[in-house]
Amino acid sequence: MSVVIAPTGHASAYLVRAAVTAPSVYNTQPWFFVADGDRGIELHADTDRRMPHTDPHGRELVISCGAALFNVRLAMRHLGFAPVVRSFPRPQDPALLARVAWGPYARPTPDEQRMYGALRRRRTVRGPFRTDPLPAGLLDALRVQAVEEGAALHVVDDPVSRKNLAALVKEAEHVHRTTLTHSAEQADWTWRPAEPRRDGVPTDVSVTHPDCTGFAGRDIAGLTGMFPVPPGRMPAPAGLLAVLSTDRDDRLAWLRAGQALERILLHAAAQGVMAAFHTQPLEVDRLRARVRREFLPGDFPQMVLRLGFAPPVRTVPRRPAAEVLH
Repeated sequence: MSVVIAPTGHASAYLVRAAVTAPSVYNTQPWFFVADGDRGIELHADTDRRMPHTDPHGRELVISCGAALFNVRLAMRHLGFAPVVRSFPRPQDPALLARVAWGPYARPTPDEQRMYGALRRRRTVRGPFRTDPLPAGLLDALRVQAVEEGAALHVVDDPVSRKNLAALVKEAEHVHRTTLTHSAEQADWTWRPAEPRRDGVPTDVSVTHPDCTGFAGRDIAGLTGMFPVPPGRMPAPAGLLAVLSTDRDDRLAWLRAGQALERILLHAAAQGVMAAFHTQPLEVDRLRARVRREFLPGDFPQMVLRLGFAPPVRTVPRRPAAEVLH
């Protein structure tokens, strides 16, 4: 009878290299990891990277870390081990979000292998999608992926509902663009190509006007100051619109939402489908309450996203594993 021993040493760096590919609000990458000997790895929230005006309750910070946690789990599965996760294992240390231990040997499933292969292909879209229809069966599969992580994916497909949600996104983005503290915070996390960083978002990440799709995007490059109306108002495909939700609204639910989000994103990316995010109305309390009331009776909205096939999308930089692994 053979005995399988969990990987040690460089395996922690391997897990972290997968983790840091996760999306995060403004690419803040608000996490660090602590190697726990040969037992596993800890995920901590880096609260110095929280955006207090954009994310006053720390909800998006925990969701971002949840996405990184899913990647740790997926990397363990790729190595052939079942991750054993303890969420919030030390209540007196709220920044310690999870401890992931090496479990028994378990061969990864084909679906897990496909998601792992999509880790570095996944991109965040900031602009329009192509007109190609989504693959048959993808939507139902994404709903199943959300449920696997204790969340739900709601598609907003009728024209009136799409218009109403687009209006809430636009209103929230207007609040952000006209609030000096938020504008200053956004400026702290954006940078010009001549001043490259390993976090934040470059101002040239998208060459399209943030209002070109009907769902207002973040004005990273300040284009709305020069062009209040999108030049030419060319129609641009917005893609499939969806809201990710949970049945509770506490830190554990946010951590689950992040894992569900990344699972959805990687499952979609494995088929070439990418996502754009429109969480602005969820960052303004009164508008988040309206999203919940009008679109999710009984559930709490955690993410608003569009899905579709995108033109080539620029990657944003990531901090190296050595910088975030303690």
